[in-house]
Amino acid sequence: HVVKLGGQVVDEVRRRVQQDTLGHRGRAGDPLYGIRRTLQIGAEHLTAKQITRLNAKLEAGDPHHEVTLAWHCYQKLRAIYHARPETGRRLVAEILAAFPSCPIPEIARLGRTLHRWKAAILAYFDTAGASNGPTEAVNGVIETMRRVARGFRNFDNYRLRALLAAGGHRPWRKTPTHAHL
Repeated sequence: HVVKLGGQVVDEVRRRVQQDTLGHRGRAGDPLYGIRRTLQIGAEHLTAKQITRLNAKLEAGDPHHEVTLAWHCYQKLRAIYHARPETGRRLVAEILAAFPSCPIPEIARLGRTLHRWKAAILAYFDTAGASNGPTEAVNGVIETMRRVARGFRNFDNYRLRALLAAGGHRPWRKTPTHAHL
């Protein structure tokens, strides 16, 4: 969720700068509109061609380098989760010190939000990256199954159907060749 918030901030800054510089929402030929998807990609995944295009479009459509700064903040936020725990904690401290005082209002707001969630963000490093994401995914599948069924007459049928929907018998699915820890 933290990285998602960072991506939303980059998009908000991009849209605001677009509106301020051109006076309208993004259109096909507008520089910042053309790179809206590229701004959401991690820097480590960009090709040389994408980097060249990104730099050219930012140079053309970002006169005060606000989108560029927001993108770099987003990349720093992403780096937290790719770092070793001790480095990640240090990066979190740097981000929490820098973001709230940023002159770009969207980044300052993100900094205040992250500061409120500091304990939860740091817990990621204390739990070795454990997440409740897989549990939430299974709960979502079971909830969808319950909604589609429009009620069950007895709990045994509900339980069996939930087991089938959330990872039970799937003959078409191949067995993993390596263990996931």
